[in-house]
Amino acid sequence: MNLKLSSLPYFERWFIVGAIIGIVAGLGALAFYYAIRLFEIIFFTHIVGMPIPRPLGEGGSAVYHFFALRYYLIPVVVAAGGLLSGIIVYTFDPSAEGHGTDAAIRAFHNNHGKIKRRTPVVKTIASAITIGSGGSAGREGPTALIAAGIGSFLADVLGLSPKDRRIAVAVGIGAGIGTIFKAPIGGSVLGAEILYRRDFESEVIFPSLVASSIGYSIFASVVGFEPIFGDYVEAFNVLRLPFYAVLGLVAGVMSILYIRTFYGLRNVFKKWHVPNHVKPMIGGAVVGIIALLFPEILGTGYGWVEILELGKFNELVTFGLPVLIILIMLPFVKIIATSFTVSSGGSGGVFAPGIFIGASLGALFGVLFHFFVPGIVPVVAPFVIIGMLSFFGAAGKVPLAVILMVVEMTGSLQLLPGAMLAVSIAYIVSGTKYSIYESQVEQRRDSPANMGEYHTPLLLEMKVSSLKIRNDIYADLYYTIYRADNIMKENDLLSLPVVYHDKLMGAVYLYDIDNKSYGYVKDYYKPGISYVKLDNSAENAWELMMRNRTKWCAVVENGKFMGIITLESILDRYEENVKTIRAQESEQ
Repeated sequence: MNLKLSSLPYFERWFIVGAIIGIVAGLGALAFYYAIRLFEIIFFTHIVGMPIPRPLGEGGSAVYHFFALRYYLIPVVVAAGGLLSGIIVYTFDPSAEGHGTDAAIRAFHNNHGKIKRRTPVVKTIASAITIGSGGSAGREGPTALIAAGIGSFLADVLGLSPKDRRIAVAVGIGAGIGTIFKAPIGGSVLGAEILYRRDFESEVIFPSLVASSIGYSIFASVVGFEPIFGDYVEAFNVLRLPFYAVLGLVAGVMSILYIRTFYGLRNVFKKWHVPNHVKPMIGGAVVGIIALLFPEILGTGYGWVEILELGKFNELVTFGLPVLIILIMLPFVKIIATSFTVSSGGSGGVFAPGIFIGASLGALFGVLFHFFVPGIVPVVAPFVIIGMLSFFGAAGKVPLAVILMVVEMTGSLQLLPGAMLAVSIAYIVSGTKYSIYESQVEQRRDSPANMGEYHTPLLLEMKVSSLKIRNDIYADLYYTIYRADNIMKENDLLSLPVVYHDKLMGAVYLYDIDNKSYGYVKDYYKPGISYVKLDNSAENAWELMMRNRTKWCAVVENGKFMGIITLESILDRYEENVKTIRAQESEQ
């Protein structure tokens, strides 16, 4: 099916594609939202006998009293959820582990926007189990990957170019997050901003506006149009600006701690010689034990954020400790719980935990400022709200998007000046070195997706002969398709060159042999593919990869197959050359 949308002008093309992505994002967000609710009922209502607090915009109440009939089962259900999620992910699609948004960003930059067809389904189920069983994770990352995966699929179905597929993936990220948070404007901006640490993908904004508005309308028509955290109605007070600045400073420092803890623990789990599907269970067990002392860290934590915003600190579970001590500990405990949940291989987002961490940080400083200057700071609500956005604006490197999103999530424009100041300070303090999304690149020029736009002169000077040529990645005509399939999976490729007696015969593609139980490569390969020679430029090789929609191209010299070069090898050589040039310039 090819509707030839690529031939339409930009606005007409992306209005149609954006609308389709928006419909899918809305329906996908609803399915995911109710899947989480289902597992919360199974794990907590029926097994633990514990109600989960919900924010006002999701049917919650301003009154909540914590209780759990079988309190001791909390570690059991969180660990069980981690195990079920791990089994599903590592059985059906290991790429669905982690927090989702980063996988979509990685696909944009490094894989022509390609996301496996089964990834959205696996991500939906695994993340719903993780969050529904109490894992400390958010629903925005999975929703972003679900919508981005559908965007990638639609790009193939509608016959769009690799560039348009990447845009569709970014639109899916923004529409998915904007829909699930009921923040369509912020989601639209986020889809363009989240790809880079200090840049923007402007072509994403228009289709994201279309997709987010439609996705939001579908989702909110069922769940309700009220902002997630209700409506903040207090007037802006200019005298609080210095206090917001202090909060932004601390939020920036805390965001670095969040990122370093998250990835530090991820590296520990990766090195640990334990079956991958068991690791989320171990992480879940640790989270469950922590939750015996701090049940606020379970799940997304949105209900507890609402409680903090309303200033109902008597609803916190303190076990006799002073509320101030609980507020001091909550941000650190949530960082640890989220790291154990997601870094262990569990499936869930990192945005919602960031909202909780920032909110609890804001509540702490709101209480402190109220104690010293009660006339200027009569309530903590504005500090809770600004804490949310300044913390995650720094951690996710999305300052503009979170300002808009948290305004939409609280139904208020009154806090914009303070929010802009706090998030700017937090962003500066955290710097561009640290981001919770490790696949972000600094600027558009640093993305492999924009290599042709920025890197052409240097690529023209680089010869294929100077690149790393892999002569061990190919399929012989008489390899079994099982062997060819394994070679592709080991090297993260979707196709292989087919070689016979040192002659390049063609290529075999994963979608032709996937799920086939027997046969040989000769029965499935496609004869005749383009190749480069040793004296061709890296620019020629890159153009060939873009045209063939692959991450490799074959090298043939005098009729003999020499091997393949990969997109990664081009990037490695490019970076080496750039470093050499910069070193020479610094010496002059």
